[in-house]
Amino acid sequence: MSTIINLDVVLAQRKMKLKTLSEITGISTVNLSILKVGKAKAIRFSTLEAICEALDCQPGDILEYKKV
Repeated sequence: MSTIINLDVVLAQRKMKLKTLSEITGISTVNLSILKVGKAKAIRFSTLEAICEALDCQPGDILEYKKV
């Protein structure tokens, strides 16, 4: 079982840099980077909500579940 983080894909689709997302959401670039590269162990709903609001997307656009 694997959860895939598609933050980099959504950022590219929106032509937005990680730094810009950080400025909009107030989430540090370090934390966003950890999430982007898939090293995060958990994500708070408030963080996911802020990202989705800034990127005008749904949580399912960011998170994907794949059976291994």
